[in-house]
Amino acid sequence: MKKTNFKIDINASKEKVWNVLWNDDTYTQWTAPFGEGSYAQTDWKEGSKVLFLSSNGEGMNSTIVKKTPNEFMSFKHLGMIKDGIEMPLDDKTREWSGAMENYILNEKGGGTELVVEMDIAENFEKYFTDTFPKALEKVKELAEKIN
Repeated sequence: MKKTNFKIDINASKEKVWNVLWNDDTYTQWTAPFGEGSYAQTDWKEGSKVLFLSSNGEGMNSTIVKKTPNEFMSFKHLGMIKDGIEMPLDDKTREWSGAMENYILNEKGGGTELVVEMDIAENFEKYFTDTFPKALEKVKELAEKIN
């Protein structure tokens, strides 16, 4: 796996950016570039399970490893979900199981720098390199729009 970073400067407070990232209503909006109708099932608490799902109930299961409100959220991706059921690990899933995805919010010039650090399997690198900047632009748009 390769560690990759995505960054964007947002003219909004860390609190606003955090709320856009992890509020159920805005989460579905900024994750739409990954798949229309994407959503998460979780209580967003440290140590909790997260099901990152598409509109057809497929996706991946993960764990919230660390959460520092308005500053840091870390996920460990574990496996796949098909038809709403967690699948046993197979060779393909083992290639990325254990991958980390971290969201870091830094104060910057009266706004927020959002950094996403990800472990990416080679076969997904182009997809995330193309798609993640679009998702971050949506985070920016939503956070700057909120009063």
